[in-house]
Parts: sequence; structure tokens; C-alpha cells
Amino acid sequence: MKPPIRTLWWEKSALCIIDQSALPHREKILRLTTVEAVWRAIRELKVRGAPAIGVAAGYGLAIAARRSTARSPEAFRADMTKAIRFLASCRPTAYNLFFALRTMEETVFKHADRPVARLKKDFLAAAAAFHRDDLERGQKIGLAGAPLIKNNMGILTHCNAGGLATAGFGTALAPLFVAQRNGRKFSVFVDETRPILQGARLTAYELEKTGIPHTLICDNMAASLMKQGKIGLVIVGADRIAANGDTANKIGTYGVAVLAQHHRIPFYVAAPRSTFDFTMPDGDAIPIEERHPDEVRRIRSVLVASKTVPVFNPAFDVTPASLITGFITENGIIHPPFSETLRRMETKVKS
Repeated sequence: MKPPIRTLWWEKSALCIIDQSALPHREKILRLTTVEAVWRAIRELKVRGAPAIGVAAGYGLAIAARRSTARSPEAFRADMTKAIRFLASCRPTAYNLFFALRTMEETVFKHADRPVARLKKDFLAAAAAFHRDDLERGQKIGLAGAPLIKNNMGILTHCNAGGLATAGFGTALAPLFVAQRNGRKFSVFVDETRPILQGARLTAYELEKTGIPHTLICDNMAASLMKQGKIGLVIVGADRIAANGDTANKIGTYGVAVLAQHHRIPFYVAAPRSTFDFTMPDGDAIPIEERHPDEVRRIRSVLVASKTVPVFNPAFDVTPASLITGFITENGIIHPPFSETLRRMETKVKS
């Protein structure tokens, strides 16, 4: 199955990405050839979405490996350890970033005694494999979640968890793409997602590209639509899922989950195993990124508040597991109680 979006790719010794900060008005491609450029692209939201961040970081390590001047395996490993720490510092919440860096390190340095030239090739091969795996995981999430979507159903999304947030298939939007290909007729309500407007700029862009009927709404309109019976399902993505199922996702997700429970609407989280962080016992332990106040003071480049007004700008909030109907994963849908299933998943990941 062809992915609906090509978010990033490797071409002529560079990581190429769609500059998501320019969408939807410009489809701009960036060529990243240094690890610093990859760091900035992630930090500045030119590439965003937890799975896409993980894939980009993997290629960032491949770039760091190519540019290393080390001659011995020991010196090369020191260079790569420095690059790993640097990339890990760009954003704190999305677990896929750390999962990707750890996976790359463990995969390549199983053979740490290889010549440096071979280790450099190994890093690129590992990045490409991680990229392929993300595409496969997204497709499987789509297949697992598609049966939840019924004809004439209204579906609510929050933020962007489509192809742009991954290597191309998406998480929360993946079931929609599969359902559409299966001939299902449905419509999507797209939360604008303040303050960065990922829903308005990115999700609406993807749905328009793929021909899925959709309506853009302000974040504060969801409750009214639920009350009117226009929403039958909520699907969101995730940036980090704790061992008990508590889930960090874009700010505003928690409020949507509370509304969904009040109106008895199923609330699903779509995420691959690389988003599950079993070192975090619950949501209270998840680090929440706070971003620049101007993201709230401005809408894009337009100042809408005083330049000096105090701002609180957490990028994410945590939805308790008790509000989640199920997790749509590449291995199927996980239903409550989550603890035993997630414990088995943890054991499988560790093995």
C-alpha cells in the first residue's frame, strides 16, 4: 500500500523533509546535511510528530556518522555518543525520539569492533530500516483501526497524527486512509489545535490531498458538536504513553477525552510500540515541554496579544488511561484493563 504522504526521505547523502512550518501555503523541501540542521528542524517543528521525529533523528545519526573524522572504532563511538546526546536534547516529550536513538545505538554497536567505514554504513542501514519499520507500523495501525469507522460516521481529530507526523502512513489518520480505500463513507471534524494550528494547517491539508471529507472547527466547538450527536468517534495520536496507559499528546487532548467520556463517545489513541515508554510508571512522570510564549501571543506572524503578557505554553497534556477506550497499535487494538497487556508488551520489547 502506497503511503498517502512522503514526509521525509534519504537522497544523495542528505535527509530531505517537507518543511511543515511552511504548510499549507508552500510545499517546501529542505535538505539537511548536518546533525545540527536535523536538530534545528526538529526543534523548530519543521519536522514534527513523534514517529517522524524518531525517523529524522535516525537519519541525523547517519549524517553524524558520515561526517565523523574518527579513525578508530573507539573514537568513532565517542563521536556518535556525543551526537546521540545532542539529538536527544532537541525535544523532551516525544518518546519515539529516544526509542530511535537507543535502537540505532544498540543495533550498530553490537558490532563495535568493525572498521569505522563499515560502522558508518551500518548507521545509514539502521536508519533506513527504522524508516521502513515506521511505514509498516503505520500501515498496520491503519488496518487495525479501520473497522472502527462506520458509514456516515463523524470522527473528531486533534492536532496532526497523519502521514506528516510519521514516515508517511500516520497513526490517528491511518485508519481513515484505509477506511477510505475500503469504500467507507465518513466525515472528519478537524480541531484547529492552538497555538501552532497543526490541525488547521496540517491535518486539513492531508485530508484535502487524499479527498476525505472534512470540516475545520475551533477547538472550543467540539463539545457542542458532541452534544448534537455529530461525532461518533475520536481518534488521536500520542507522543509518549506510560506503563499504566496514561498518554501525553498535544495540549487540549485531555479536554477532548473528558468531553468524549461525558458524551459516551469512544476515545481511541493510535500509536506504535515505539511511543510506549515503560520506564514511566504513569503520566505524572512524563516530561512536558514548554515552548516560547510568542507561540501563544501570535497567530503565525500576527501579534494578537500584548508583547509583554505572561504566557503559559505547555506543548502537551496527559490524558489518564481511565478516559481511553483503547490503543490502536500495529499489533491490534488494546482494550482495558491495560495493565496486563502493556506488561506483556514491555516484556516483549525488552526481549
